[in-house]
Amino acid sequence: MIYWQLFLAFFIPGILGYGGGPSSIPLVENEVVGQYGWMTSREFSEVLAAGNALPGPIATKMAAYIGYTEGGIIGSLVALFATVAPSILLMLLLMAILLKYKDTPQVKNISNNVRPVIAILLGVLTYQFVKDSIVSTGTLYTLLLVVGSYILMEKVKLHPALVIVIALAVGAVTGIIQYGIH
Repeated sequence: MIYWQLFLAFFIPGILGYGGGPSSIPLVENEVVGQYGWMTSREFSEVLAAGNALPGPIATKMAAYIGYTEGGIIGSLVALFATVAPSILLMLLLMAILLKYKDTPQVKNISNNVRPVIAILLGVLTYQFVKDSIVSTGTLYTLLLVVGSYILMEKVKLHPALVIVIALAVGAVTGIIQYGIH
């Protein structure tokens, strides 16, 4: 019974909480504190504070913790699934609709109109990363990483994940050399 309660406690706020984790927190609190009495308001606020201190989406962190405290590992998995299930269901529904109408001119126009926007967003993101890198590590170091990454991916044909790992290793070694190990 606890698993069903955990599922409902996080699925309902996931459906009703438009806007992601922050908008669903009061709904989760209503379920966890008011409906099921698993926590006091003070305990819930402490869990919320701890969740905000960690990276990542707040709703999933809270679901995992509360699910674990109430139902162990299975409870944690149930609460996590319930938190993301509304988004998964909506994406599946929208994908089914898009696939059904993929050959219509309207859907093709959507794809054609979205591509330039995505390209611009990626360009702005890349510019921001390069600018931040130049400020924090210097122009020469940034240029070496960009050119090295390009050569590894385009000429050597290394997988981008491996290039990222190599760049992280180079950054770690450079940081150790520059700042030493303390």
